[in-house]
Amino acid sequence: MLRYTVLASDYDGTLADQGRVDAVTVAALERWRISGGRLVLVTGRRLPDLIAVFPALDRCDYVLAENGALLYTPRYTEERLLGDEPPARLIETLQQRQVEPLYVGRGVVATLNPHESTVREVLRELHLAWQVILNKNDVIVLPPGVHKASGLQTALDLMGVSANATVAVGDAQNDLHMFELCGYAVAVANALPEVKAQADWITSSESSKGVVELIDRLLTMG
Repeated sequence: MLRYTVLASDYDGTLADQGRVDAVTVAALERWRISGGRLVLVTGRRLPDLIAVFPALDRCDYVLAENGALLYTPRYTEERLLGDEPPARLIETLQQRQVEPLYVGRGVVATLNPHESTVREVLRELHLAWQVILNKNDVIVLPPGVHKASGLQTALDLMGVSANATVAVGDAQNDLHMFELCGYAVAVANALPEVKAQADWITSSESSKGVVELIDRLLTMG
C-alpha cells in the first residue's frame, strides 16, 4: 500500500522540459498509476495551451490550470471555474498602460515581471482585492484566496483524499502554497532556492528526471 496516494505536480520546469513531457516521464507516471497512485497536475498554464503540448493529459485524475483557478477533469473533459472571472476594467487598464504581453484566462491575468509594479499600482487604483503571485519571470493576478493549494484542495476533496497523503513537487514560488498544504513537499534540483528551503526532500536530478526519481522513491517507500 502506498504511503502517499496522490502526486500533485507542477508542469513547466518540473514535469516538463522546455514545455514537453518525454516518454520516460510518461512511463513513470504509468508506473505510479498502476501501483494505485493518483495524479493531479497543477499549473499556471491556461488549459488550451496545456492540452496542445501534453497529449498524455488523460493520465491525470484532475488538472488545476491557471494557477488553481480552473479545475479540469480529463476523463469527462469537464471544466469548472473556481474563482471570479478577471474584471474587464482590470484588463482594459492594463492594456492602456501598455502591459505586454498580457495573457487573459478564464480566471487569471498574467504578464512578465518587468510589469509587476504597474500591475500592483493598477490593482490599488481600481480598489481590486485581486492578489499577485510570482512564478519565476511571470506575474500572475488571481482572485482573493485562489492559488495552487486552494485548487488542489478542491481536487482532493473530490477524491476523498487527505492533504497529508499527498506529495507536492515543484520548482517556483507559486508552488509554495502546495508545499504548505501537502504532507510531503519535494523540490526538483532546478528549483529556486526559496523553494528548496521549504522542501522536505530535494531531487538530485532536474525537472522531469527529478519527477521520475521522486516516483521511484515513492514506490520504494510503499
